[in-house]
Amino acid sequence: MLGMLLNDKECKEMAYVLRKELDEMLFDLSDQRLNQDIRKSIDKRYKTIFQMYARFAPQKELSKYVRNGRYKETNN
Repeated sequence: MLGMLLNDKECKEMAYVLRKELDEMLFDLSDQRLNQDIRKSIDKRYKTIFQMYARFAPQKELSKYVRNGRYKETNN
């Protein structure tokens, strides 16, 4: 396990970077042109980044990135 000490400004910046990365991955997951292997890889990475973001974000903000209906797996 690795630990970091961040001040308030750095925490806000980290949350911003993670939020933008989550937005980008959601956009990629909605692209039906990507094959299933790439989508699974993005999905795995999304889960990791989401867990990181959950450490910074308030509950209200976090609920925007829960993926319970946004991504439907297709069998291509």
